Amino acid sequence: MGEFAEGATQLRRGIQVLDAAPSAVGQFWAAHHARKLVGLRTSGTTTGRPRIIVRTTDSWVDSFSAVARRCGLEAQDRIWIPGPMASTMNLFAACLAEHIGGSWTSSELGSATVAQLTPAGLIQLLERGRSQRLRLRTVIVAGDALPSVLAERAQRQGLLVSHYYGAAELSMVAMGTSTDDLRSFDHVEISLRSGQIWVRSPWLCIGSQDDGVFHELDRGADGFATVGDRGRLEGARLLIDGRAGAVTTAGQTVPIAPVLGVLRRMAHGEVYLMGCPDARVGQVLTAVVTERSDLDLLRAWARRELSGAQRPRRWEWVARPPLTAAGKVDLRALTAALATAHRGAVS
Repeated sequence: MGEFAEGATQLRRGIQVLDAAPSAVGQFWAAHHARKLVGLRTSGTTTGRPRIIVRTTDSWVDSFSAVARRCGLEAQDRIWIPGPMASTMNLFAACLAEHIGGSWTSSELGSATVAQLTPAGLIQLLERGRSQRLRLRTVIVAGDALPSVLAERAQRQGLLVSHYYGAAELSMVAMGTSTDDLRSFDHVEISLRSGQIWVRSPWLCIGSQDDGVFHELDRGADGFATVGDRGRLEGARLLIDGRAGAVTTAGQTVPIAPVLGVLRRMAHGEVYLMGCPDARVGQVLTAVVTERSDLDLLRAWARRELSGAQRPRRWEWVARPPLTAAGKVDLRALTAALATAHRGAVS
């Protein structure tokens, strides 16, 4: 619990809330040298509303060497980070680059040897000509599940792939090459409790700040914390089923995570599940795929294996879902677009 005691000491010195801009990188290092806490702005993907996550700078800095080793990063590397610094994974990557003696850029892909991307960003990168990324050697993918099929596609194009699962509150939790081979990151302990992923590590934040009021991270008596993500442990592998959430259709509540977890492991591209508004049943469980070939594959499986409300009634192919500013799929915008279009088949 030493990191939390240190955090309490630093709390008395105040919290440096970082800009949602490139200037946040310099502010982070200034806070680190002054032994001050930093406040990281979040998009609210995990909790449903934006918050400021408060952590010690050491909770990131002390993990950088392990991340660099696992990803094969070197001092001469230049990381391309096309997403905004308002996303904690992008700010983490920029600070990581400077820590190892390298550099980073938000615009010059041609000069980069490493890229920090979401799965959607990786798809866009692979669709570009190789001439635009002649120096690129490695991609680090986070922000959502990376299907093994997409990772293998990148590897066939000569790229080394590192994928990690984490959260703004937890930082690094598990790493691998795709969502199928994630294993706990250095000094991370993982516990599954009623299907939820609980984590204990030196990389946890110490709390959050709302309207200027600090709230300590909600941890169990044993020091473990969760953001509500659901998953399973198969030996040393951590399988992520997704965030807690449910769709209510015709009076029945359907948890999304269990069904989504299975569909994603079978799919060749990305898969998303959501409830689209319907005047008759409240919400229609809708499955969206980014690879057209997954429509028949997954729909056939669902007809065989799922019954009742658990089986998606609507299937959509959307090759390029709308993205947030952070490069993640914007599920709210996607749901709204589908509700407006009223297209798709009922199976």
